[in-house]
Amino acid sequence: MLRRFANLDKRFLLRSDLLDEFAAFCAAEQSNGVADSPLGKAIQASQEAALETPWLLLAVRPRIGTWYYLRFHIETVDVEEISVSDFLSFKERLAGAALPAGEWPLEIDLAPFNRGFPRLKESRSIGHGVEFLNRRLSSQLFQDLDKGDQRILEFLRVHHIKGEQLMLNRRIKDVAELRRTLRRADEYLVRQPAAAGWPEVGETLQEMGFEPGWGKTVKRMRDTFRLLSDILEAPEPSNLEEFLARIPMIFSIVILSPHGYFGQSNVLGLPDTGGQVVYILDQTRALEEEMHRRLDEQGIDIKPQILVVTRLIPDAPPGTTCNQQTEKIAGTRNAQILRVPFRDRAGEVIPHWISRFEVWPYLERFAAEVETEILAALCGHPALIIGNYSDGCLVASLLSRTLNVTQCNIAHALEKPKYLFSDLYWRENDPQYHFSCQFTADLIAMNTADFIITSTYQEIAGTPDSVGQYESYAAFTMPGLYRTIQGVDVFDPKFNVVSPGADPNVYFSFRDERRRLRGLHAELEALVFGDGGGSPARGGFADRTKPILFTMARLDRIKNISGLVDWYGCCPRLREQVNLLVVGGRLDPNLSIDHEERAQIELLHELIDRHNLEGQLRWVGFQSDRNLVGELYRLVADSRGAFVQPALFEACGLTVIEAMTCGLPTFATCYGGPLEIIENGVSGFHIDPNHGDAAAELLADFFERSAREPAHWEQLADGSLARIKARYTWDLYAHRMMTLARVYGFWKHVTNLERQETRRYLEMLYALQYRSLAARIHDG
Repeated sequence: MLRRFANLDKRFLLRSDLLDEFAAFCAAEQSNGVADSPLGKAIQASQEAALETPWLLLAVRPRIGTWYYLRFHIETVDVEEISVSDFLSFKERLAGAALPAGEWPLEIDLAPFNRGFPRLKESRSIGHGVEFLNRRLSSQLFQDLDKGDQRILEFLRVHHIKGEQLMLNRRIKDVAELRRTLRRADEYLVRQPAAAGWPEVGETLQEMGFEPGWGKTVKRMRDTFRLLSDILEAPEPSNLEEFLARIPMIFSIVILSPHGYFGQSNVLGLPDTGGQVVYILDQTRALEEEMHRRLDEQGIDIKPQILVVTRLIPDAPPGTTCNQQTEKIAGTRNAQILRVPFRDRAGEVIPHWISRFEVWPYLERFAAEVETEILAALCGHPALIIGNYSDGCLVASLLSRTLNVTQCNIAHALEKPKYLFSDLYWRENDPQYHFSCQFTADLIAMNTADFIITSTYQEIAGTPDSVGQYESYAAFTMPGLYRTIQGVDVFDPKFNVVSPGADPNVYFSFRDERRRLRGLHAELEALVFGDGGGSPARGGFADRTKPILFTMARLDRIKNISGLVDWYGCCPRLREQVNLLVVGGRLDPNLSIDHEERAQIELLHELIDRHNLEGQLRWVGFQSDRNLVGELYRLVADSRGAFVQPALFEACGLTVIEAMTCGLPTFATCYGGPLEIIENGVSGFHIDPNHGDAAAELLADFFERSAREPAHWEQLADGSLARIKARYTWDLYAHRMMTLARVYGFWKHVTNLERQETRRYLEMLYALQYRSLAARIHDG
């Protein structure tokens, strides 16, 4: 078996290489016992191998988040376990980037800082960090209350708004007095009308030591008092979470998204601009509504503020607002976009768009200017900072450090898992992608965040067979720069899965006739079947009665739209059954300023010609009108079609959620979030983008069966709608997000969740490594 691997003449073997060769060996040897041998089990649990005769090294992952490394001598079949450092060093040598003899590598290891820190043990608990923290820390904290612990009192006194004290004043001196006063307050309130508010009972409660924030009505106040009494008596994690969710501690939020063209119209489909913009705008609307609801329930009369901070681009495309400093967010009461420019070393504003791979030299100065702007706009500190994508998360780290504010990170997509061996061959990639900067920024931001939100479990820890986005940062090497021995721990309780939804005003079931936007159908008919409806288009449908197979995405390589077109062109059964509608990007490569998009545009034109797809495929430029897109999903459903998302990797997949929210049967990549969003065979189907022929056959099977059995199509549509209702709505998201912010803020205040030692270590990495890497981009 080991010699078989050696004969492949490859230095690095992927999991697929190992499993394919192992299966072939077992079949050739006609032995089932090999699979159950120690070697067989190690190979089947391996994610990668490094090979240089006579040595074979395996990276074995027997369980999610658990790794060990084995070195085999192919001739003698000796085996030993080695350290992660030795494994990475071997890979460096094979990549031709070994350090000269006697030189010490820089090794980054965050594991020692987490010794003694609460850590999950079971992989099924990953992504449920807040529940774990509450279980572990609540009993530890409240055991000390009878000893005069003042931390809970200090936390309840720290809240105020515009000079007004909230929750507790200084009349209550210790926890014992708090217990007694809670009983007195309840005895007083039980005699008051349940609907009475603070104006009627506040004077008496203030004399006892209480301030506004316990509830809008007497009924709500009594309920909140009793929750706290129960916690002080015998803390239950669920009670603690419910109590903290009621505390009026979040009045303003800053959401950071520096790169791309961030605006509310005419930006989707522009370089680096897609689902993240939609996510943040919908997130903002949902969070603001939840903030209003909670403040009203607690009797606080104030308008919460949300600032979405992005980059000001003076030379923005016509029809966009990316050159405006401020912009009110539609559908909100008091949320706005604040744009701050990038500046060069001389302090001059940079007027043009910059790729997300090139933004790194500008972020530190951007963060400093953002700090001044948000303090002025909010008249004080925000209560929560949310970073988006790698650049926004790094800026969030810089701001949270100076403002001492709770930091939440949302990566959306990490670039490292998208590009094969992007760490090992970083030198070759750096002129174009600057991965050295990005991966360093990722390490810093991941480890400074107070909590991290992901849309799915897959983003954190993957599956038993595949590595999650965050898990891929646990151990890796960038030869000559540094080795990461322990970069992130997926068992850290800072990780939480909070899934987004789709705007219910835009995306709803195709069966909801009362809400259907029939006025858009003439425009949609022109877009799908006619002259493009004002958008550039290529191709058309010779037979308009066929169901439509629909896909929509930016024309990035990772989105794999060209792969889908190739699958379709190579599958006569699928071409016979359906028409293919592609919505994405531009049709003229000369109009794109992004090299990757230009290459994909040219490839799509070549594939259409190669497979002679005229009459069966229609390609339309990207559509930014969300109402039009929502009705387009429903129009495709009317044709008894389906949506397909063929990405090589997709962190979440907002288009998957949008399509399913409209009741459209959906086929999506098995790599990343869609694997979790879709219940295979119930609410859609998983496809492997590395096996396009099998994906095309699966699609053909579905449409053939649906033609024979219309109930089959309806069953998948019903499954999509039910799945979304249960798991993927913005109401659920906002409720969870606001609770998490309060819980992590509480534990940060009353325990050592601040992790000052880790932060100091990361500040050194930032100062000594990141800054010099960013400066290289400046220097060209």
